[in-house]
Amino acid sequence: MVRLLINTARRLALKIASYGVMHLVVAILVAFAITRDWRLALAVGAVEPFFQTIAYSIHDRVWHRIERRGMLSGVEEASEAFTARLGFMTPEEQTRAHGAGCGHSHVLPRSFKQIAAKTVTYGVMHFAVAVAVAYALTWNWRLALAIGIIEPLVQTVFFTVHDRVWTRIEARKARAAQMARA
Repeated sequence: MVRLLINTARRLALKIASYGVMHLVVAILVAFAITRDWRLALAVGAVEPFFQTIAYSIHDRVWHRIERRGMLSGVEEASEAFTARLGFMTPEEQTRAHGAGCGHSHVLPRSFKQIAAKTVTYGVMHFAVAVAVAYALTWNWRLALAIGIIEPLVQTVFFTVHDRVWTRIEARKARAAQMARA
């Protein structure tokens, strides 16, 4: 069990780190493509992902509270969220733990409406942070809007590719582990 926790934490840390590097590189390249100034591109690339990380944490916390609707204490809630995200608790187990009428789960949202709402609010937040950071660094609304519109769109494409690559890596490791057990 301890080995599983350590391996899961290590994979999660690697996935987060690789996403952070990807976000940094994409932000720098998009800013350079728009401004043609490496110093400004490096500044946007270094500062924007930092503020996006803070904004994402706030966004995720707000959505967690929206999705929560349960009656658990803070410690129970944190424990369940951790085990659900690591895949130790299935949606069925969560439903049993919360009761059928609760509608509360820590797994990824399943309804299209909830996924769409969460995605749209994240996109708006990403846009606002990108524009604000670019404007603070350039004092030019045109450049700030260009960066704020283009950078999140490009990030979305790269995030999708990044996520697919990690899904394939995790599936390959799961198959190898299953074959080793057999």
